[in-house]
Amino acid sequence: MDSLIPRTREEIAPGAVHVPDWLGLEEQRHLVRACREWARAGMRSPKLPTGGVMSVRTVCLGWHWIPYRYSKTLEDGTPVMPFPDWLADLGRRALADAYQRPADDYAPDVALINFYDENAKMGMHQDKDERSEAPVISLSLGDEAAFRFGNARTRTKPYRDLILTSGDLFVFGGPARFAYHGILRTTPRTAPNIGMRTGRLNITLRTSGLTPQE
Repeated sequence: MDSLIPRTREEIAPGAVHVPDWLGLEEQRHLVRACREWARAGMRSPKLPTGGVMSVRTVCLGWHWIPYRYSKTLEDGTPVMPFPDWLADLGRRALADAYQRPADDYAPDVALINFYDENAKMGMHQDKDERSEAPVISLSLGDEAAFRFGNARTRTKPYRDLILTSGDLFVFGGPARFAYHGILRTTPRTAPNIGMRTGRLNITLRTSGLTPQE
């Protein structure tokens, strides 16, 4: 996205860092192609225990997310797709760039790939189904999104709203690891030329803290 005001790295809250335009166009295209391959396993809209159905469509790597737990198999018993080593390498580079320190010990083993069409949203929630408190890495691809990042105590204020555009990196860990956050809306036809006609992809990398036997 072209902007008259340069977008620069910013610490939104202690432990929460936004790095605009972190991914170049070729890296974005590579990730879009990878997401398209992963989606062949079948994207689904997760069903909440309350009976509600999420408006995003999701596919998982490493561990399959079922609200509010992880499994090594999908609901039909199919094994979850493996988490690729190259994606873990990307996560370590992302964390190092965001926090501006080495991240060689960062070992994500879960990826959630969420697809937002122009009507999809994500309510304010915490990422707290993991046993590890390692940071979460979030990568944005495609249409821009209005993102709300709050606090760890309540879904309400204080929070900060910002626009995430294609290629942006957002990392939250430390004091911000369990902050509430959500997507208010996406803006159609704002994506660069990365192989997506419409919609937004969000890739989040997490460390489950689980063993394969669990």
